[in-house]
Amino acid sequence: MDGDLLSALLAPLRLEGVFHSRWQAGSPWGIAGEAEDCALLHYVHEGTCAVELPGAEPVLLRAGDLAVFPHGSAHRLGDRPGRPAVPLAAVLPERPPGGVSTLELGGPGERTVLLCGGLHYDRAAISPIYRALPPVLVLDKATLEGHGLLGGTLGRLAGEWDLAEPGATLVALRAFELVFVLALRAAVSELAEGSPVLRALRHPAIGTALHAVQTRFAEPWTVESLAAQAGMSRSAFAATFRELVGEAPIRHLTARRMQEAARLLSETTLAHGRISERVGYHSTVGFHLAFRQWYGTTPGDYRRRWAQNAALPATTPGRAFTNRRHLTR
Repeated sequence: MDGDLLSALLAPLRLEGVFHSRWQAGSPWGIAGEAEDCALLHYVHEGTCAVELPGAEPVLLRAGDLAVFPHGSAHRLGDRPGRPAVPLAAVLPERPPGGVSTLELGGPGERTVLLCGGLHYDRAAISPIYRALPPVLVLDKATLEGHGLLGGTLGRLAGEWDLAEPGATLVALRAFELVFVLALRAAVSELAEGSPVLRALRHPAIGTALHAVQTRFAEPWTVESLAAQAGMSRSAFAATFRELVGEAPIRHLTARRMQEAARLLSETTLAHGRISERVGYHSTVGFHLAFRQWYGTTPGDYRRRWAQNAALPATTPGRAFTNRRHLTR
């Protein structure tokens, strides 16, 4: 698999904030979480944990295992499958980006220590490849040990929880961002051969075209020129691209251009004409029309709204709290 391609696909994701918590749970215990508007991570530091998703077989996580929920899918956690569960919102009603929490729950039985993180990202920057990821990706201890930086970072995060240390909270938040990206890279390499994501990334021709779109989106691509880049006929390329990626090549190109345009509008003061050129539109009018069709607003309104939201008072970064409840069912 082309590691550079995967990096290019993940780079526009634009992580915007992390909430993380440490759970110390004694059996019997169970927690039910609704769907979240962020990605989620659960790392088992000690003990075991059962993960249940609607319509899927339960997954048992052991010490050293990691579960990644790319889309924040609703799921249940417990010391065993089928355990009655309390809503997560009743235990942790507030989970703001930048927040930190310690949670104690359950009974007097076997203890499980979990490290959990919620990673907020700009959904407008999600690529079709990311959307095609399954609801949960599980990396066992052996896999994590095979990715030294990932396993080592998780181990340090789980073992060092002294939030009084200067800068400890900020370090933890940045470390979770690193873990998320490393985990996705490792998880994609472990996907089944028939997975649409893996088929697209490993297809030599489509992978070449995807890399061109992700990294050279400002060039005047057409279906014909992308097909030539991939070394395929136009018709075969268009059909194969749609089958593996889930959308037509030019729509995928437009999505990438709009991702970059939104980033430049929110993170820079570049004039609209300069942004238009940087994302492959040599007509400012054409860029405005495309942006409005894609986002439902003009580039100017998008930039103003972003600036207004950024100016709003934010939750204090790193606000830590402890919620000590012994919840049994």
